[in-house]
Amino acid sequence: MAPSAPMPAAFLGHGSPMNALEENRYSAAWRAFGAAVPRPRAILAISAHWHVDALAVTAMPRPRTIHDFYGFPQALFDLQYPAPGLPQLAEEVADTVAPDFVVGADRDGWGLDHGTWSVLVHAFPDADIPVVQLSLDARKPLDWHLALGARLAPLRARGVLILGSGNLVHNLRALDWAQPEGGFDWARRFDAAARAVLAERPHDLPALATHPDYCKAVPTAEHFLPLLYLAGLSAAAGRASEGLVDGFAYGSLSMAAFTLDADCPRIATDGEAAAAALPRGVAPEDANI
Repeated sequence: MAPSAPMPAAFLGHGSPMNALEENRYSAAWRAFGAAVPRPRAILAISAHWHVDALAVTAMPRPRTIHDFYGFPQALFDLQYPAPGLPQLAEEVADTVAPDFVVGADRDGWGLDHGTWSVLVHAFPDADIPVVQLSLDARKPLDWHLALGARLAPLRARGVLILGSGNLVHNLRALDWAQPEGGFDWARRFDAAARAVLAERPHDLPALATHPDYCKAVPTAEHFLPLLYLAGLSAAAGRASEGLVDGFAYGSLSMAAFTLDADCPRIATDGEAAAAALPRGVAPEDANI
């Protein structure tokens, strides 16, 4: 990639946090992405798991590793991702999107949640690249998130890798333990519809709220919202994102991942292990995956 080219961006379907510890086709895709991109100056992560009634950015020099889940083995709670923060980037984010978007600085309240570190532990295992998280403002509509994603585009020219982490289809109450690698018909239809929009008209991704399967695929918005940031970046660039890996877990989770401006091989769905399992001792909706 030429030095003047923008830093790539991505959306990774993170699924169970156990994927942080396991080797499967999804963790292989995340590793391939990290190996393929130029070394970022910093990473701006937008995780489904910082979904609050505010727009904020982490501004601490040493963000903590947050274990924001329940019912998993102790080894997952012991995992640390000690990447540094970058307070300067927090300021740049606020300046870049002003005055239309007002961003507050979070200096001690948050850190790196599992939506961020469970994928970065594979993509950038040395944890030596600064990471800053941007919250998802739960008060705002889909169009607002798409527009904010587009407004973040100048950061890519400054060496910032923008990474969304969630799941395109995420319905924990509909999980089917008999389908560890399967997807319900409604999940596959919505997944396919989203892919078509991302490929042809990413600025229209919020219109998927009118899709007949939207309410089942996106019963709550937080895991879908990070994809809107990639769609906004794609619309701003005038280029489509590309699929990195696809697949389903337990009927109602899409593990799809997409990249923008990344020269990264697509990961095959055959011959590799499935997504990590979910805990059986706690209801999925209480596990906070």
